[in-house]
Amino acid sequence: MRIQRRVAAALALIAATALTAGCTISDDKGQAPAGGGSIQKIEALSGAPIKVSSKEFDEQLLLGQLTMVVLQAAGAAPEDRTNITGSSNVRQALTTGAVDLYWEYTGTGWISFLNKTEPVTDPQALFDAVKKEDAANNVTWWARSPANDTYAIAVNQKALAQFGVKTLSEYAALVKQNPAAASTCIGPEFRSRDDGFPGLEKTYGFDLPEAQEHLVNDAVIYPTLGKGDTCNFGEVASTDGRVSAQNLTVLQDDKQFFPIYNPALAVRGPVAQQYPQLEQLFAPIAAKLDTPTLMELNKKVSVEGQNPNAVARDWLKASGFIG
Repeated sequence: MRIQRRVAAALALIAATALTAGCTISDDKGQAPAGGGSIQKIEALSGAPIKVSSKEFDEQLLLGQLTMVVLQAAGAAPEDRTNITGSSNVRQALTTGAVDLYWEYTGTGWISFLNKTEPVTDPQALFDAVKKEDAANNVTWWARSPANDTYAIAVNQKALAQFGVKTLSEYAALVKQNPAAASTCIGPEFRSRDDGFPGLEKTYGFDLPEAQEHLVNDAVIYPTLGKGDTCNFGEVASTDGRVSAQNLTVLQDDKQFFPIYNPALAVRGPVAQQYPQLEQLFAPIAAKLDTPTLMELNKKVSVEGQNPNAVARDWLKASGFIG
């Protein structure tokens, strides 16, 4: 009964989020035209009410809006169900049919959803393994991007100059020698994930005292770390434009703990079967989303405050996908 209540509560959260999602993201420019770009109308997608989702952070909002624009250009009638909080919630929305597709990360799929512990260091091999294993859950993976939005630990310039920490092994040593100097800002999800802080502590053999763990919202980490008055180190995403904007230095993962996190389309099985054209539609787009490109697009949203839909549309135009 308690399990049923938890599931019901989660589904209620998803439903509430989906109802409000997208209301502050879309712009007034209307649908992207198909003419003038490489994306052409696809008859099988004409008017298809594909439910597009995303997680709640800027990169995901950007990828969600990019998907909306691409589908519109191909003639579909996508529904905006973006901006769902938390990986587990958007995954549950996909597997229960509340949404049809979203961009998920290969590392998240492998570790969090498939519960795999053995590392796969080759990006294509990891994608292939996730795609094969997740088929049993009626989830199809398409269009892997080469961008690697992996977790990382970064240091601000003041602490870098003072302590000279450039690798995670050196960070672990600092935790043991001077815990106060290793004060670290981390987000709620990173704090609990096996591929987050618990696994990092285990792999590098350190235990940061609770007093030096500063739990803050992911978006707040970047300016807080940049100021340096609360923490010297912090959890960041490697493709986030705020890393360079705050002049942060990412520590080298010298033991290669953090998995590969290539964004790829996770599609509900029946939708993938009904619209196989989606794979070829998104493949050339994903191929162009390398790490520098995604970081620059993220910077426009997170640092410059541009609308994710407008940023996605402008990039698709500049890349020749839409007119």
